[in-house]
Amino acid sequence: MKRGFVDKLIARLGRLRPEEAQAHVLRIVREKGFLETIFNAIQEGIIVTDPNGRIAYLNTAAAQLFGLNHDTALGQPLDSAVRGLDWASLANADGGRDKFVSRDMEVFYPANRFLNFYVVPLLLEETPRAARRRGGRPDEAARVERAGHAMIVRDLTESRRNAQETLETERLNALTLLAAGVAHEIGNPLNSLNIHLQLMERKLRKLPLGDRAELEDSVRIAKDEIRRLDFIVSQFLRAIRPASLQTQIEDVNAVVRESVAFLQAEIEDRDILVETELAENLPPLEIDRDQLKQAFYNVIKNAVQAMQSGGILRITSGAEPEYVCVAFTDTGGGISQEHLNKVFEPYFTTKASGSGLGLLIVRRIVRAHGGEIELRSDEGRGLTITIRLPRRDRQVRMLALREGDNEASGEDEG
Repeated sequence: MKRGFVDKLIARLGRLRPEEAQAHVLRIVREKGFLETIFNAIQEGIIVTDPNGRIAYLNTAAAQLFGLNHDTALGQPLDSAVRGLDWASLANADGGRDKFVSRDMEVFYPANRFLNFYVVPLLLEETPRAARRRGGRPDEAARVERAGHAMIVRDLTESRRNAQETLETERLNALTLLAAGVAHEIGNPLNSLNIHLQLMERKLRKLPLGDRAELEDSVRIAKDEIRRLDFIVSQFLRAIRPASLQTQIEDVNAVVRESVAFLQAEIEDRDILVETELAENLPPLEIDRDQLKQAFYNVIKNAVQAMQSGGILRITSGAEPEYVCVAFTDTGGGISQEHLNKVFEPYFTTKASGSGLGLLIVRRIVRAHGGEIELRSDEGRGLTITIRLPRRDRQVRMLALREGDNEASGEDEG
């Protein structure tokens, strides 16, 4: 490592006149301010630690990523400032060699994010003067010590989300190809079976009453099973087959009420209380009434089936600047964090008799409307599913300035 400006300055410090020393100090201050401006403009987080793992420097992006106060974080041990970070294993992940380490990690505070930690050791080479002071030989190699670590933190959350969406699209495309085969190979034979059972019923009516009772019961069971298989095939096709929206201006609260009424018998049978708090004067939406009713129906049915007798389902609606929101909160068992990321996968279900297609259908319908769906689970206590549908009267809005943007654009605050 070559001697830098500071090393040369220290070597000459005793021979400098006061005005020269002042000029050099001012130069250092200017360079420090210049570098801090650059580091704070970088979107990646930058953290520098001392040899003991305490924070010696962090830029604005790092403070925001980990929810830290810039001033109070300085001097704190990194593993205590950043919740859940095992700094000792990360800093020594190179096995003691002076090489960089790159690790992807998931953090949960102040928000759930996927981050990449790129850690590089900072090496300090002994100067010749320091070597002479300790009595080192002229031909002896200079000692190199770790002066700490520099860490660059990149937010991978958005790229991971995009990769996940790409993977889900590929899965749906594969399922769509399979759907055509399913419709032909299963749907047509089911129709044929149903027709022949109807013919058998006609012939059974000609038999004496005592002889046909047992056969009629068998035919009825067969027809019920055919209807069940037909429903499964229909659900499968509905989940993955693109369907064009037949939109018109509708009141989303009315669609919610109709969906609840459709399941009223099952709700009462399970002794479940439905509490609705639907905001008045919601802006009308341009929606496909039948498809959105199907989405609400699936969400309500999932919630009802997840609760024991006597549970409570709370349905609320409200308006945001860009969306109209409908939230469904049940008092069931919720979903574990492990399973929460899988609920939109085809055929994944936590219910013994579930098809694993209900929420897949919901998300397809909501996305077709340009909306968003959000799940928030409190394991052991319940689940909230929030559906956001875009408003017709959305306006172009200016995004809030990030800290420092006005300075960068040359605007004068005064």
